[in-house]
Amino acid sequence: MSSPKLLSRSISRRGLLNAAALGTASIMVSACTTTRQQQVEFPSAQPPAIEPELGDYALMYGPVLDGEFEIPAVPYQKIDRRFLRQIVPDPTGEQPGTIVVDTGGHFLYLVREGGQAIRYGVGLGRAGFEWAGEAIVQYKRKWPKWTPPDDMIGRQPELEKYSVRNGGMPPGLMNPLGARALYIFQNGEDTLYRLHGSPEWNSIGKSVSSGCVRLMNQDILDLYDRVPNKTKIVVTNAVGAPMVADAGQAMAIDGGVPQDAEFLGPVRRGFGLLF
Repeated sequence: MSSPKLLSRSISRRGLLNAAALGTASIMVSACTTTRQQQVEFPSAQPPAIEPELGDYALMYGPVLDGEFEIPAVPYQKIDRRFLRQIVPDPTGEQPGTIVVDTGGHFLYLVREGGQAIRYGVGLGRAGFEWAGEAIVQYKRKWPKWTPPDDMIGRQPELEKYSVRNGGMPPGLMNPLGARALYIFQNGEDTLYRLHGSPEWNSIGKSVSSGCVRLMNQDILDLYDRVPNKTKIVVTNAVGAPMVADAGQAMAIDGGVPQDAEFLGPVRRGFGLLF
């Protein structure tokens, strides 16, 4: 039979053990509760970038004072809405930043992020159909001079006054290259293919007798500012179709790249050079 002293000591020991067990359990419960309360939250995936709205057509195609030249407003109400500048789902499958000229549809696409593209209507001269393939925008020029090539002067002797020998046609509203020109090169050589402005808004969406790929002056201003670097360009007669072999060099519409044209640097993607 246990003595009261031993019994008391045993009860005390059990009490301490029970208290310790309860304390441990309490700590474990507390730890579990804390773990639940401090769940790690992973950042949600960012939605693809959405191209901002382009704005009202009255503003988009209104008069523009550009340097010393005032570009008149375009009567956009008279143009098929398909050929007005707009954001569309990208039909090309190309990387953002690529320019795609669809000669079959008379459209030019500038591919953007988020599966979108800015679509411009274009008019296509004979030179616009003379070449197809992949290349880059190597130079660009604001208000370029126009220097008709010698074979063109041979057919139209009245153009001699604008030849390279005579300094070319000065920049201006009636210059065939319009307010801006983008010069297309392939493998380091001039393809003679051009994207350029035109005051002849009624030629947009049509095949015309002269020029290469012409945009309304307001549209070439917009495109020019969105092409800051050396940019890939694809010219095809069927967007989304397999690329056919190059059709050779385009018919010359000018005597070459002006000496004061801006040379474009390479496009950068991450830490590497794309072109």
